[in-house]
Parts: sequence; C-alpha cells; structure tokens
Amino acid sequence: MSHKIVLSFFMPVVVLLFSASGFSAERISIPKGTFLMGCSINDPACDVDEGKIGGTSVFVPKFYIDKYEVSVADYKKCLKSENCQRPKDFKRNKYCNLDAPQRENHPINCIDWQDAKQYCAWKGGRLPYEAEWEKAARAGSESRYPWGNNVSCKNAILDDGKTTGSVKGEHDGCGEDRTWARGKRKANKFGLYDMHGNAGEWTENWYAKDAITKLYAKGKLALPAEGVRKLVRGGSWDENRENLRSSFRNVKLPDSGQGVYGSIGFRCVYDK
Repeated sequence: MSHKIVLSFFMPVVVLLFSASGFSAERISIPKGTFLMGCSINDPACDVDEGKIGGTSVFVPKFYIDKYEVSVADYKKCLKSENCQRPKDFKRNKYCNLDAPQRENHPINCIDWQDAKQYCAWKGGRLPYEAEWEKAARAGSESRYPWGNNVSCKNAILDDGKTTGSVKGEHDGCGEDRTWARGKRKANKFGLYDMHGNAGEWTENWYAKDAITKLYAKGKLALPAEGVRKLVRGGSWDENRENLRSSFRNVKLPDSGQGVYGSIGFRCVYDK
C-alpha cells in the first residue's frame, strides 16, 4: 500500500502538559504522514546506509515530541525523585553539564542510552524511533538541513570551522568549546529547537545498515529488535557540518563505559 507524500508545513500544535512527575513540559504534535527519509536530493556526502538519493518514502503515525532537548534542570528533577540514574558530571569531565556552573538550561549530556530511556519512561514517554526523529527534524524539508543545503553557527551550535568565541583557537561549540543553553538558534518549522547541533540525540533503534529501505519503508519503525550500537541523530556542538545533515546516522555503544559521551543528549516522544 502506498501513501501520499505529505509535506508538513503547518502551524505546529504546542501541548502544555502537567505530568505526574510534577512539572509541565511543552510538546509538539507531529501529524501522521509519509516523508522522504534518508539521503537528500543532490547531497554528495551521503553514506550507503542513508538509502537512495532523494530519500525513501516512510510512513510515520502521529506522535508528540519535546520542544527542547532535556535540560540539566529537567534531569535533576528525575534524580531527586530517585527514578533516574546519575550520569557522569562536571567533576568527572569538564564537558559534562551536570553540576557545571551556569548550565542548568543546557542539555543534559554525558548520558548513556539506558539512562535516557529511563528518564523518558518516568515522563510517560519513550525515546524517538529513528524515523520519527528525522521526520521531526526535517519539518517538511527535503534539503540537507531544514533551512537549506549549508550550515554555519548562524543556524546551529557546531564546529563550523571558522566561528570563534571565548575560547582562543577553538571552533567547537561555535567557539565556546561546550554546549550552549537550549533554544539559542531559530526553531524549525515544527517549532522544535536544537534538532541539529548542540547535543546529538539518542534514538530508540539499534543500528542496521539497511534499516531505512528494508524496515522503516515497510512500516517496521521499531526494528531491528537487537544489535550492537544505537543511533544518535542531529550532530553536536563538537561535530562538523556533514554530521549535522538531517540524514546522517551516527552510531554509539549504548553504554559509554570508561568513556564520556559529552556530545550526546536526548529528548522524549509520546504516543498521546
């Protein structure tokens, strides 16, 4: 069965909810419909695992997604409730935002996949399926980025190779060598902030090279059921332009072990 391609240029629905966990959160409703997932038109940087040039038709049911990446302040509420595990903090590594001075509104980072998943469950949600994430990030676009085919620090928090800031000789984080507070760049057409750059974002899925064409295109958005690495999408403050492309599929072990995932955060989705 085929589905009509729906370009989702619409006035986004912002839902303000008061959750059992004791705080409100803004969520954006993403309508059901088909979009072109994977390699964008005329994108010379596509990897084989991004599917065919021009994208693959994938149908995604309606869902709701956090307007912002989960912040340090958000995550600390879960820690206080004793429903979340403590991630690596600023004392462990200077790039970790937990307990770092003046970073309460920065995305929580240095976090493992299971801990992000646990937080979303506490909020009554889950991590996004990879196809959901890309549909939300593209916001109806078919270009390399939702605003066009190029990116710089005017659009997102990244290493654009030229922008400088308070850290001499450093381009990471647009010259600040760290994440930024959430929402410092323009939202996409769905009203979502920092889908590209700032912190990369965990998704629910295990990585499979051909998942877009052989699983998602057939409606199997939650598969594969097992694997070795998880998908991280959106690129981050210390990654280059190519990694911020809407179709780029980064992969990481779900547990950082002795390492530090200073580039990775997350946001949650909800089925209703």
